[in-house]
Amino acid sequence: MNLSDAVRTKLGAVSTATLTTVLMKRGLRNVFIRGIHKINPQAPRLVGPAFTLRYIPAREDIDHLGVFGDLNHPQRRAIEECPQGAVLVIDSRKDHSAASAGGILITRLFKRGAAGVVTDGGFRDTPDIASLPFAAYHAAPSAPTNLVRHHALDINQPIGCGDVPVYPGDLMVGDNEGVVVIPAAMAEEVAIEAFEQTVFEDFVEERVRAGQGIFGLYPPNEGTAAEFAVWRKEKGR
Repeated sequence: MNLSDAVRTKLGAVSTATLTTVLMKRGLRNVFIRGIHKINPQAPRLVGPAFTLRYIPAREDIDHLGVFGDLNHPQRRAIEECPQGAVLVIDSRKDHSAASAGGILITRLFKRGAAGVVTDGGFRDTPDIASLPFAAYHAAPSAPTNLVRHHALDINQPIGCGDVPVYPGDLMVGDNEGVVVIPAAMAEEVAIEAFEQTVFEDFVEERVRAGQGIFGLYPPNEGTAAEFAVWRKEKGR
């Protein structure tokens, strides 16, 4: 999908926690990819449409080192075809006993202008990946090459990642807590509501830190709503 600068900016300013709440209001409860974390906590936030790669279990007569010489190998194609600004999302069946990819391929994604990479498996060469200013999420480090456990089957098809369905073009948003999947059709409305909720919760946090109790504040009563309006005007938000 074409992600406008305004939507990208708003999604980049809200937490995954806030997004899960906004999506829950729309009936979506299974949107947070389980069991993964960002390798470099200092890397930029993750925002971009999904471009997917799917693995199935490897088989020894098919998955050998010679397959990487095939220019149509789906893993290699995914690295070279993932669009600029997109997020490569890899279905590794939550299996991190072999790597979904390694430092060279992740570096290539970074240099090609991808927004990030997400797998429910593991990456190898994680010290190298940790040195990149690139949003890479995985479950755990794994030194063995992907061929030990994974057969790359296809790209840009619907997948599951950490028990969450991911369709090509869905919006992937990640912070240091994890990654949320937003259906493409509702990305703009979710971004607007989440941004508005974030501004209000910044006001609430300021009040709580000053010692105020939560009753009548969160959620707000009429008096709090009026105070928030004044605060927002003063803050220029």
